[in-house]
Amino acid sequence: MKTIYKTFLASIIGIFAVSNLNAQTRIKTEKMNQLNQVNELEIVNQLSSQPAVVNMPVSQLLNAPGNEALRDFFFKPVKDKTILKGKRIAVIAADGFEEIELLGPVWYFKQLGAQVDIVAPKFNPAPARYGLVYPEMSKTHIMAIQYLQPVGWIKFDKTADQIKVNDYHAVFIPGGAWNPDNLRYDKDVIKFLQDFNKSGKLIAAICHAPVVLASADILKGRKLTGYWNIQVDLKNAGATVVDEPVVTDGNIVTSRHPIDVADFSRAVENWLVKK
Repeated sequence: MKTIYKTFLASIIGIFAVSNLNAQTRIKTEKMNQLNQVNELEIVNQLSSQPAVVNMPVSQLLNAPGNEALRDFFFKPVKDKTILKGKRIAVIAADGFEEIELLGPVWYFKQLGAQVDIVAPKFNPAPARYGLVYPEMSKTHIMAIQYLQPVGWIKFDKTADQIKVNDYHAVFIPGGAWNPDNLRYDKDVIKFLQDFNKSGKLIAAICHAPVVLASADILKGRKLTGYWNIQVDLKNAGATVVDEPVVTDGNIVTSRHPIDVADFSRAVENWLVKK
């Protein structure tokens, strides 16, 4: 009987010992996991930058010294609100467009009676291994920036694979360093611009946007302008580049910068009125 009792007691002690060992192992594992998480968090923090604050509100741009003409462009009433009635304009843009370079001309063309459609590339998320997370609204909206800082979203009307040359009288592309880079890789956008150029209809591009025209290979022998950083790219594409607020060469209108939005918009208006 004593032997059975000793055996039973030894078994109980053994069970407690194993349980205690397992508990200690779990505690050590949890501590290691916590340490790993802390270490990973520290690394992630070192790989991440601090949130940025927008530094170019539209009101500040319009009220900046030297931009009085730009301010008047938006705040003086439009005299003839039917001058572009019946004209259809496609605005081709993607994530990273410069806010004032899209919304400014769109506002003006609508004030003149034109129909304006915002056209974006078909939603095409990057492979999962890139580690990108897309908000649900990326399927229906594109992101605006102000000098490389995200500021908001606008809804687009169509995707580039849905539009036809015969649907529009003019196309314009806003700038923003990311936007043109996204557009110039899109096959639907490039094919549409090439076909639109062959039709002789107006193609307008401001700031960084002319590089999309370079990718479409329609700049050889043309005179144009663009943001200072891309002027060498335009020259390499065969264009003659000048540093002027707006340049019109045949069916192509180009400008350099957000401060040129008024000149750019009026040049598009003048081209369409003459046609």
